[in-house]
Amino acid sequence: MANIAEGNGRRTNKDFASFLVQAHGSAAEVQSHLYVALDLEYIEADSFKELYDLTDEVSRMTMSLAQHLRNSQ
Repeated sequence: MANIAEGNGRRTNKDFASFLVQAHGSAAEVQSHLYVALDLEYIEADSFKELYDLTDEVSRMTMSLAQHLRNSQ
């Protein structure tokens, strides 16, 4: 979320798109942490799936917006 906010404050679409790519990477990092939480039984499988799927959706949305911004230049 912070990467998206910072990118939105940049002057160009190219800069914003770069921060969206960073946000995409951060989403992958969250998904990695979700696997650890599941393996350590901090969360249940249902919660894991719901959170993983939501993170995947956000990840796809950030990449779609980044692509749109790059193509609109």
